[in-house]
Amino acid sequence: MRTNESWRELLKSLQTLCRRVQEEAGRQRVEREQRDPEIRWTPGALNLLDYLALRREDLRALQEALADAGLSSLGRAESHVRDALERVIGVLAAATGAPDAEHPAKAHALDRVCAHRELKVHSENLLGPAPEGRSTRIMVTIPGERAADEAFFRDLLQGGMQLARINCAHDGPDIWKRMVENLRRASAATGLPCRIVADLPGHKLRIGALPMVPGVQHLRPQRDRLGRVQEAAHLRVYWDASQEAGGAPHFLPQSPSALPEPGEVLLLRDARGKWRALTVEGVRGQELELSAQASVYLINGCPWHSRRRPHCRGEIRGIPDEPVDIRLRQGDRFWLYGDAVDPVPSLADGAVAAVPCSVPAILPKLQLGQQIWIDDGKMAAQVVRVGEQRVLLQVTRAKAGGTRLRPERGLNVPGLRLDFPPLSTEDRESLRVMAPLVDIIGLSFVESPESLLALRRALLEYGAEGLGVIAKIETAEAFRRLPDIVFSGIGHQPLGIMIARGDLAMELGPERLAEVQEEMLWLADAAHLPVIWATQVLESLAKKGIISRPELTDAAMAERSECVMLNKGPYILEAVHSLDDILRRMEGHQRKKFALMRALHWS
Repeated sequence: MRTNESWRELLKSLQTLCRRVQEEAGRQRVEREQRDPEIRWTPGALNLLDYLALRREDLRALQEALADAGLSSLGRAESHVRDALERVIGVLAAATGAPDAEHPAKAHALDRVCAHRELKVHSENLLGPAPEGRSTRIMVTIPGERAADEAFFRDLLQGGMQLARINCAHDGPDIWKRMVENLRRASAATGLPCRIVADLPGHKLRIGALPMVPGVQHLRPQRDRLGRVQEAAHLRVYWDASQEAGGAPHFLPQSPSALPEPGEVLLLRDARGKWRALTVEGVRGQELELSAQASVYLINGCPWHSRRRPHCRGEIRGIPDEPVDIRLRQGDRFWLYGDAVDPVPSLADGAVAAVPCSVPAILPKLQLGQQIWIDDGKMAAQVVRVGEQRVLLQVTRAKAGGTRLRPERGLNVPGLRLDFPPLSTEDRESLRVMAPLVDIIGLSFVESPESLLALRRALLEYGAEGLGVIAKIETAEAFRRLPDIVFSGIGHQPLGIMIARGDLAMELGPERLAEVQEEMLWLADAAHLPVIWATQVLESLAKKGIISRPELTDAAMAERSECVMLNKGPYILEAVHSLDDILRRMEGHQRKKFALMRALHWS
């Protein structure tokens, strides 16, 4: 009897909850239609109304009671809220013998299977088909120096890449076009589909351009603890200046000379004035593979000659200039100023450096005591003096030996409303070039529905209104307004949400990121929209060739999204292979929040 009574209480609680959800969703629908007459009521949008209404309630006690009764606790109801409620109500009504009048049969059209199908369709429309064996796609940021390397793109596709990201904050139109051209060729050659994403630069707060100094390339062989060479240093060079070297040096002969042969030794005076021997290990076209048994510092102008052919001599060219090395320690002060400020602020008030800001309009908004995070949290600083178009910052967090301040690194100002126009001048120029060439536009720093509306109008202007859009959620304001952003974009074109975890961690605090990324996954699931899981996935592997255990766990969790983004690095191919393996293994264990119980074999 007590069980029957408790089930009746549960039934009553659920009926009341269902009624409140319906009423709140109906009220919200009317309000949103008044604010946005162009809103599209897709199944996902309607379900999102239900989900937002449901999550206004604290359901923890009810969930515990449902679980104790052996019923669904509604913990996986995001994609089909009304149906999940009505099914549990139906089971309780049948079990307690409640009259039909109290539990009318009104099964919601959108059940779990239909919701899964909706998400699958939207994901394929935006991101393309998922590969066989895993439902989560892999997106790779393409480095500009590999723009002409079609073989590299073929390797990425065959290794598991489904989407290529071109970051329009770097390089330029000629490089972007070359990337697109060679990606399309690689896709055709391999028969593997590849969607191309043009990621708009946005009003990205960054360190601006720093003064340039002559570049140095350091070759360093690996030695054991006694200083004995275990592995020679290796260097790829070009024999003349007729090839695009992608940052590789040229050995430029003074007069026409035959290519060196394998085994030939080139003697070189390095930047320190020391003579070093470089051995030719291989020759492929105009490209040479050299090795060195001793440390070498290369700069443009270093003279060289062949040991076997003394008349064959020349100098090194093609080493690009590099930004001046600014290394800051905790307690150091430096000026942050607008790009257009002339002259550059002098190093007064204890400042050890002066660096430009890419968006000078932000500087007057900064107040004393404002915290600023630099380069995804590698350094933190605080405003200690405010001037006209410049602020003095004091470093509050840096590595023990100092942190290098590099150009183009991001700045995050937690809690500060940016209030920038939806599209920057650079965004519009990037759209003009890339809209006819790519499949998807990545919209940076979305903070309001107006951002998506401005992009839709711009795409219409360029005749590309059918392109997919990825709304990048990077700020606290964007997270706060995520429901508004989704409602404004859903149904107008293929739409996805990128969880830009690096910027969000700086905006909201690293501790809160774990909570926030979960909430964003749930909301996107409720709207049947694909999620792109981004920032620092397998970053140590991609950049250093070494994988860390926390990164493995993070990559495994990324299986709950529809796409994972990898950033560029020297070992990006290895990172793609590893991520592909991890995602395939997790496919049989997890689907969204649903743990799958395949047979386990402990031996």
